[in-house]
Amino acid sequence: MTPDNRPLAVFDLDGTLADTAHRQRFLERTPRDWNAFFAAAPQDPPLPRGVELALESAAECEVVYLTGRPERCRTDTEEWLTRQGLPKGRIRMRRNDDRRPARRTKLEVLRDLARKREIRMLVDDDDLVCDEAERAGFRVVRADWANTSEDLKDAQEREGRT
Repeated sequence: MTPDNRPLAVFDLDGTLADTAHRQRFLERTPRDWNAFFAAAPQDPPLPRGVELALESAAECEVVYLTGRPERCRTDTEEWLTRQGLPKGRIRMRRNDDRRPARRTKLEVLRDLARKREIRMLVDDDDLVCDEAERAGFRVVRADWANTSEDLKDAQEREGRT
């Protein structure tokens, strides 16, 4: 297979490759401090199991990153991926003004990607995203190796922020 037609391995970032535990506190207050939450992302430690899976996947697949982070976080995200030694790959991010639930935005992107290429797997920690992707026929690896707060899960679903 040439690099242009390899299957895709699609990886979420927060809670899958990046440990967000240190910044979840910004979502536990009212109102939630989204600016501080995203500003702290460059300090995320990597999640070893997710990083290992991404590196393994790169041997046979093109790695694509699919995140609910807003587009304004692109530079920080690109730099973080490079510092962790993760495979180079396209990053699909949420528009800055897009507040739809992650399960909707991510499924839309998956379907778009699948029109052109085989998707070998989606790796994500959000159960609602995983459920929707499985229902749509995608192979899902549930990233259950991080501790995600209920506040973050609620924010992903109700506020469409990550």
